[in-house]
Amino acid sequence: MVDVYLLLGSNLGNRQLFLQDAARYIQKNAGKILKSSGIYETQSWGKTDAPDYLNQVLLMQTELPPQLLLAELLNIEIMLGRQRLERWGSRTVDIDILFYGDEIINESNLTIPHPELHNRRFTLEPLAEITPDLWHPILNKTVLSLKNELKDSLAVKKI
Repeated sequence: MVDVYLLLGSNLGNRQLFLQDAARYIQKNAGKILKSSGIYETQSWGKTDAPDYLNQVLLMQTELPPQLLLAELLNIEIMLGRQRLERWGSRTVDIDILFYGDEIINESNLTIPHPELHNRRFTLEPLAEITPDLWHPILNKTVLSLKNELKDSLAVKKI
């Protein structure tokens, strides 16, 4: 079993229900959820005229290798109505793999740790809530240190 940190996000429809449904499908199809952060309302990042997001971080354990986990998460997104029409476009649900154990993965369709997590308050706030001492294997800093060094000023508030 491998500890995996996931970021869930939704900015369309019943955002809270989409996060709950995503967590339920993850638990059913991908592995056991051990811990969940609170839910944070966040300004849209990358496409600032989009509706605000709800974001949440989950700690799960899985037996799936990274590529199979990614495939399962993409299937869950599709089951919940995700359509990829434009970069940073609005979505019913988005599920990102932030960390997969302490592995460093650079493949054409998968980069772990997530390549932008250290730049995004909407990721680091909920991640620091559940694991402030988690070590980033490339940047050699804790999640809390990364959060404290952020330059991202988008509004992120726990609801």
